[in-house]
Amino acid sequence: MGKIVALVGMCGSGKSVVSEMFEAKGWKKIYFGGVTMKELQKRGLERCEKNERAVREELRKTYGQAAFAILLVDDIKESAKDSDVILDGLYSWDEYKVLKKEFPDLIVVAVMTNANLRYERLKTRTIRPLTREEAVSRDYSEIENLAKGGPISIADHYMVNNSDLDHLKTEFENFIKLLEAQ
Repeated sequence: MGKIVALVGMCGSGKSVVSEMFEAKGWKKIYFGGVTMKELQKRGLERCEKNERAVREELRKTYGQAAFAILLVDDIKESAKDSDVILDGLYSWDEYKVLKKEFPDLIVVAVMTNANLRYERLKTRTIRPLTREEAVSRDYSEIENLAKGGPISIADHYMVNNSDLDHLKTEFENFIKLLEAQ
């Protein structure tokens, strides 16, 4: 079985950029947000923060707070049979617990960026940009309703993304060296 690394961090912290770095090294990516995007498409709904939030909340009402981990666990198992796997976007404490039970060797990496920098990045993001107000609202929702702070605080490794892309690449390469040394 391949290694499984889950990325966690607040919206705009750089998780997608880090997951792309893993993909460039041959890791198979499983995008938690893809569950929401597929559901939006299935329902013919526009991709926007309001619709995404409604779908995420409905999925959690149906499957519980661990919804995305529950819905993706079989895909993760299948992918890990012949590849290392990067999980892009661990959301909640309950998801963390499900994943840790299913995959005891799971490694959690928190991508950390200060709030004001995240909000600036999110305003100019080409895919799904968020206003400052939308980003703050999402932060509050993820912290209060999903206990997102849990997996961040218990992460096995932290990548700080308060600078430029070169700095983040260095953080990533340092982590890969640690992984390879294990």
